[in-house]
Amino acid sequence: MIELPTNATEEQIGAIAHDWIRSNLPEQWREAAEARDWAAVEKLRADDSVCKPWFAALGDSGLATPTWPSEYGGLELSQDESAPIADALEHYRAGRGMDDFVGLALAGSTILAHGTTEQKTRFLRPLARAEYRWCQLFSEPGAGSDLAGLSTSAVRQEDGSWLINGQKVWNSYAHVSEFGLLMARTDPQSPKHKGITYFLLDMSLPGVEARPLRQMTGNAEFNEVFLTDVVVPADAVLGEVNGGWSVAITTLMAERSGLTGRPAVGEGVSDELISRARSNGAWDDPLLRDAILKLVVTERALQMTTMRSFAEVGPGGVGAEGSIRKLVNASIEEGFGTLAAEIDPQHALAWSDEQERRVSQDFLAMKTTSIAGGTTQIQKNIISERVLGLPRDVDPERGVPFNQRKRA
Repeated sequence: MIELPTNATEEQIGAIAHDWIRSNLPEQWREAAEARDWAAVEKLRADDSVCKPWFAALGDSGLATPTWPSEYGGLELSQDESAPIADALEHYRAGRGMDDFVGLALAGSTILAHGTTEQKTRFLRPLARAEYRWCQLFSEPGAGSDLAGLSTSAVRQEDGSWLINGQKVWNSYAHVSEFGLLMARTDPQSPKHKGITYFLLDMSLPGVEARPLRQMTGNAEFNEVFLTDVVVPADAVLGEVNGGWSVAITTLMAERSGLTGRPAVGEGVSDELISRARSNGAWDDPLLRDAILKLVVTERALQMTTMRSFAEVGPGGVGAEGSIRKLVNASIEEGFGTLAAEIDPQHALAWSDEQERRVSQDFLAMKTTSIAGGTTQIQKNIISERVLGLPRDVDPERGVPFNQRKRA
């Protein structure tokens, strides 16, 4: 574990983090990052023999989870104090990737907020060391934006275990995950928000089947997950039985916050567009250059808003505040995808290597942020009700027991 001076300044924390990363990062990785050879860095990040030992060391140092308590692998820093660490990791592209987002950002914060001492001890240090991958088992074919309408059932058995049956969908990396964050209905006689329980699911249990879904990008990171007579132990419940909705809100707020980027101001997606445009001459087009610079301004404003938000209310933020930031970030990601294709239209259609293929990937994946973590429409509803004070949509079945509702 890294030792920081008492009352260390953010500048000191950043310098210590940068020096530690530079000294401990695998030599090839460090050299490629310092040469800004990101294609080489990505190849190293895809090599388990390189990245697994590195992520374990990063977790042991406390830099992977700097805001966590020290007993669970953290440095007990505030969000402001940890921002320079995020910058140092980004400088070398040495932080954990999106395939670890559910575990590190969502499972970690939710277990810290609602877990028992035993659950924290069991899961948090392995999370910090990237020993396990996690997936999120929330959405269902009949319960997407209306998440509380989920119908996956969990029935308590005489021995205290739970028998779970149902189907989940749009579950990133579920086919390679060891654990899942699962919401299931445990009391169908209660209103839909009241009878849900939150589970920490071992994905290796009999009856758990993940089926990858091919996306238009050609990748298959999404899955549908079938749960057939899955028996989970009593200690898999996170929080209170039938109190899973409040636990899920912790996860969703962390997700919305995490999808707005790191709490720091600096290079982002707009800077990558500038680099691409300059390299192929597209920067000389004044209309295209103007569009890119507008994206730069919007991205920097979002970064500064995120920093202010984290300083004032913490990483989860409040629901409406997090929704505003996520809404803006979704528009940035869509702008990035569109401009990527306009800057390099040839490689948006055809490519000869993975580096060139990124243009097509950026374009085809640009709607991801507007859907993940609650759709843009849901965020607008939250903002309209909680910021603007507009009336909620009328729900004629509000308060009706779930099993008596006419519409799921």
